[in-house]
Amino acid sequence: MTEYRNLGRTGVRVSPLALGTMMFGARGNADHDDSVRIIHHALDAGINVIDTADVYSAGESETIVGKALAGGRRDNVVLATKFHGRLGDDPNEYGNSRRWIIREVENSLRRLSTDWIDLYQVHRPEPDTDFDETLGALSDLVHQGKIRYIGTSTFEPSAIVEGQWTAERRGRERVVAEQPPYSLLARGIEREVLPVAQRYGLGVLSWSPLAGGWLTGRYRTGAEQPASSRAERQAARFDIAAPGNAAKLAAAEALAVLAEEAGITLVQLALSFVLEHPAVTSAIIGPRTFGQLESQLGADKVRLGRDVLDRIDEIVPPGVNLSALDAGYTPAVITDASLRRRWA
Repeated sequence: MTEYRNLGRTGVRVSPLALGTMMFGARGNADHDDSVRIIHHALDAGINVIDTADVYSAGESETIVGKALAGGRRDNVVLATKFHGRLGDDPNEYGNSRRWIIREVENSLRRLSTDWIDLYQVHRPEPDTDFDETLGALSDLVHQGKIRYIGTSTFEPSAIVEGQWTAERRGRERVVAEQPPYSLLARGIEREVLPVAQRYGLGVLSWSPLAGGWLTGRYRTGAEQPASSRAERQAARFDIAAPGNAAKLAAAEALAVLAEEAGITLVQLALSFVLEHPAVTSAIIGPRTFGQLESQLGADKVRLGRDVLDRIDEIVPPGVNLSALDAGYTPAVITDASLRRRWA
């Protein structure tokens, strides 16, 4: 039986595993009927959170989710989507401005075939846009009943704090959840993001708990790199010759041995590890196939012993990202000249 958790201090109860739908649509599983079956199976298994975004396959993912929730399923699902990414050639068809938010929420509502979104998330920060502008628009949407709660994704700790203070000082609706990258191979958020989330009572829906596929057991030293649409889009994150990726491969193999010794799969080890952190509410899984979903269901029932957790810390030290590219919310090297010199 699923043990539901509190989403921060909202009073909303959510499943430890959330269903991410980035792989439904043209960039992953283009079969709508099959994608709907996967969604239904996840819901039948006790998952009650579905996370999507307007940019996933240019809105196609939201359309598939809308189909899956038709016929009475919508009321029992905590539905989350995101805005920010570019969706057209017009210079204003992206971002965190009031103009775009008010327009894009209507597009998401239409694609999702719903009257409201439970958690509307800012997909990425936008330093050039005053966050009060963003919060003001989102607060209006809460008051209109089009969204229930506000969330962020991949925000630096300072930006998370800024959001809380902006809401308090300007009388805006506050951000109630953050969605950061977190896995056995990318533990950087343990330093500040997760403690900050705890301090302000935020729910945490972590993405990429399988490290983009590195923790599925498919990557092995000396073996041919498996075909992956993600690897094609983000080649630098999967180039075995890169030092960070070589470290990830070595760690993944050591973790696979540890999982076998513990009598569980590497996938179960990876997901249960993320859910062990007291700040994490849910881990977002992103299956493309029915088999991938099956391999991940039930991981929230696995409990890791202190000895296993200690071994994990020896393989990947706490607070460390083995590859700078997996940090998500901040670059390892400042490449924007304006951030380090007066005359860029």
